Amino acid sequence: MTAADVARALGISRTTVSFVLNNTPGQTIPTATRERVLTEAKRLGYRPHMAARALRSGQSRIVLLILPDWPMDYSMRTHLDEASLVLDRAGYSLVTMTPHPGGQAQPLWETLQPDVVLGMAALPRKTVSEIHDSGVQHVIATVLEDQSEPAEDGLRYADGPRIQVEHLLAQGRTTLAFAGSADARIADLVRTRRALASRTLAEQTGAGFAADADIDPLGAAETVEGWLAQGVDGVVAYNDDIAALVVGAALRSGHAVPTDLAVVGHDDSPLASLFVPSLTSVRVDTAGLGRYVAELALSAATDAPRPEAGPETEARLIVRESTSQH
Repeated sequence: MTAADVARALGISRTTVSFVLNNTPGQTIPTATRERVLTEAKRLGYRPHMAARALRSGQSRIVLLILPDWPMDYSMRTHLDEASLVLDRAGYSLVTMTPHPGGQAQPLWETLQPDVVLGMAALPRKTVSEIHDSGVQHVIATVLEDQSEPAEDGLRYADGPRIQVEHLLAQGRTTLAFAGSADARIADLVRTRRALASRTLAEQTGAGFAADADIDPLGAAETVEGWLAQGVDGVVAYNDDIAALVVGAALRSGHAVPTDLAVVGHDDSPLASLFVPSLTSVRVDTAGLGRYVAELALSAATDAPRPEAGPETEARLIVRESTSQH
C-alpha cells in the first residue's frame, strides 16, 4: 500500500495524505482529516517506503558503528544495548559491522548510506577517507595513523589497572603477577592494561611484576602453580574471565583464595558475583558510555549541541571474596 492508495480510498488529494503521513511542518490540516488519514493508513496496512523517504529527506536515520574484532563480552554488550536504546528513542537505528582483513563483503557504509559512522576504536586514515568518499557526511573516529601508540582514554578507564594494583598492595600483597588474555583479538587492550598496571606498581614499590603471562584454559593450571611456587601472592587479571581461570587453577591445586593468593578482576561482569569464591572486580559504567556515544551520533545527525562531557565512567572497586577474608 502506498500514500496514493490511502488518498484514493478517502477521496482526498495525495498531497494532503503525504503531509499527514510525513508529519510535514507548517501545514494547517484539520485534526479530523489528519485522524481519518492515519486511521485509513493503519487499516490498509500502509508502511512508509524507507528508501524513498531517505532519498527525499537526505537522511537514512541509521547510525553505523564500526567495531574492532573484539569478543562480544559483557562490557561490549552493555555498551551496545544502551546506545541502541537511546538511538531508537530518537527514531534512529544502530547497525554494527566488524571489518575483517581481506574481507570481500561490500562495506555497510556504502550499502546503507548511514547518517553517521562511528569508530569504536581508531580507524586507518584510508578507511576514514573511503567512508567520506562514499557520501557519509559525519564520521566520528580517531584516525589510527595519528596515534603512535594506544592512547589512554579520556573516560578514566585507565583508572582500572591502577585500582587493581593499589588494592592488592593495600591488602598486604607483596609479590604480584599480571594475568593477561591469550586472545589475539584483544592484544592491544591487554597490552594497554598491562602497561598501566606495571606503571602503577613501579610508582608504588619501585619494582615490576614478579611474573607476567597471558592465560588460556589449557595452560592456566601450570602457569598459576608456577607463580605460587615462586611466592606470588596477588594477581591483577585483565578481566573477570581471566580472574576466574586463575582462581580456579589455584583452588584445584590445593591453595586457598585469598589466603594464599588474592585475585582482582576487571569489568564487574555477572560472572564476578556468581563465581565461587566471588571475584573482586573493577566496575565501569559502560552503559553510560553507550548513552554518550549515542548522543554524540545524534548531535552530528541533527545538528544538536554536542554532549558537553563524557559519561561518569570513573572506575570503582567492588570488593568480594577473592581478595577479602571478611
